[in-house]
Amino acid sequence: MERRKFIKNSALATSLALVPNFLKAFEGYIPDTFNNKKLVIIHLKGGNDGLNTIVPVTNDIYYNLRPKIALKKNQTIKITNEIGLHKSLMPLKRFYDQGELSIINNVGYPNPSRSHFTSTDIWNTASDHKNILNSGWIGRYLDNYGHKPYNAIHIDEHLSLALRGTKKNGIATKNAKQLFKSLQESDFNIILSHYDKNHLSEHNLGYLYQTMIDCKSSARYLYENSLSSKLSDNYPKKSTLSNQLRVVGQLINSRIDTTVFYTSLSGFDTHASQVKKQENLLKKYSEAVQSFVYDLKKNNTYKDTLILTFSEFGRRVKQNFSDGTDHGTANQVFLIGNNLKKQGFYNKIPDLKNLDDNGDLIYEIDFRQIYATILDKWLNVNDELILNRSFSQLDFI
Repeated sequence: MERRKFIKNSALATSLALVPNFLKAFEGYIPDTFNNKKLVIIHLKGGNDGLNTIVPVTNDIYYNLRPKIALKKNQTIKITNEIGLHKSLMPLKRFYDQGELSIINNVGYPNPSRSHFTSTDIWNTASDHKNILNSGWIGRYLDNYGHKPYNAIHIDEHLSLALRGTKKNGIATKNAKQLFKSLQESDFNIILSHYDKNHLSEHNLGYLYQTMIDCKSSARYLYENSLSSKLSDNYPKKSTLSNQLRVVGQLINSRIDTTVFYTSLSGFDTHASQVKKQENLLKKYSEAVQSFVYDLKKNNTYKDTLILTFSEFGRRVKQNFSDGTDHGTANQVFLIGNNLKKQGFYNKIPDLKNLDDNGDLIYEIDFRQIYATILDKWLNVNDELILNRSFSQLDFI
């Protein structure tokens, strides 16, 4: 069995495997320092409509192409005389006013895909459209700079491709207690039953053992350290993203040795009846982020945290016949933190007079330029090594 295929198909790569207690004897020392900087990624899954998020409230083209779903000026929060913010994003307006928000417009990549799966894979792997990699950009960060799986955590049951490397993977878990408990009740034979033992080489079997040992070590480390920080009660109830960020807040405030946290909010594929759906989703997003930032500020951990929000693509400029929008191309990226060099709008909003042949927005900034900037200037690592090529960096941090 090829090692790359073995890693990709491993249950450990997509969820948390179970490990027997006898493996504890093989556990090694876990370093207590890695990188003080934290990166929190929020994926708005489905393709958030950027034009109804940052609204060109004086643009006739916008209103002509969206007669039923365009937001009127009095339905937005004023940013400038020409730009309004969706009314559900009042918390982001506060970040904007405090210099803690940078909005990067027209972000995309060459030859954009309108497939959710393909475009998400491109964003998660930092790949070209014609050559999508098997490893994620955070996974390759772990390959080169990580020492334990808990250096990158996806708050979910299944691990995102973004956190899968060629040699190392991050951890997927909904909370530290659940992870720790599941590993105490494990049986190694259950794990081996998922594989054809006749095709498990000695090398892969050793890799499996080591990966499981690392997972169990990480589970104990996360659980024991998270006990020093209680889950906050100041988050909105009944919100998936809020629940995820609540766990991230607990883990960051416990000062654990984790650098990257990955979270998501689904539902942004608004082909029909978009206005109300997006309003509710953006409200959940902004209120969850507001509570998260408050939690970090209260515990003096916000200063070392950068929050990146992206969606796999934007929506078409022209509305469809179902009072919604179809899959588009370029979109905004939000960056939240108090270490931003350029607050507010990093660049101009989309030019609706200059669309591509399909009537879609033209990308201006390659999303990998944002990744390269974060890797080099925030995480202090070699961005070219991780992204497999050089990208011109931006000046937002």
